[in-house]
Amino acid sequence: MDHQVAGPDREQRFRTLYDAAYVDLLRFVRRRVDPTHAEDVVGEVMLVAWRRLDDVPLDLSSARAWLFGVARHSLQNARRREERQGAVAVRLAETATASGDPHDTPDAVADRVDVAAAWPRLSPVHQEAIALAVLDGLSAPEAALVLGISSTAFRLRLSRARRSLRRHLGTTPPDARVPGHVTAARSSR
Repeated sequence: MDHQVAGPDREQRFRTLYDAAYVDLLRFVRRRVDPTHAEDVVGEVMLVAWRRLDDVPLDLSSARAWLFGVARHSLQNARRREERQGAVAVRLAETATASGDPHDTPDAVADRVDVAAAWPRLSPVHQEAIALAVLDGLSAPEAALVLGISSTAFRLRLSRARRSLRRHLGTTPPDARVPGHVTAARSSR
């Protein structure tokens, strides 16, 4: 849009938009997510509005509708992230149970299913580290490149992720509970 606003006028325009839309936007979001997350979502929407203020329609009614659209898009992205995390847990379980070993014991299969059940309790950072190493088969240098960190930092992150996974699996000795393909030393490649 051709309505670039600068300086104090920009701030005033944002404040007007914020005051006009915040309460309704919060109500809109609360109907769609857990109320404890609603203010965070609205905060993200308002940050988008500030950054893209030149794209926000000048008409207040149209601007409110634009904000509702941003909120809806943000909520859809959050749902997709949650679905992807669930899909990773399913892929982990499928990878774990599809070893193809005809001598796989019921206990080994149960242990792999336990890993899949513990997956949602890991932090997103730990899930990502394990997924890059195990599901995506990346070496430490490759995974570090994906994350924009050093290989050493990735190895440390992966080690912490494995430790967290073991903790979530319970009190059984760690190496007896985590299937070998999850604890394999991929980080040393």
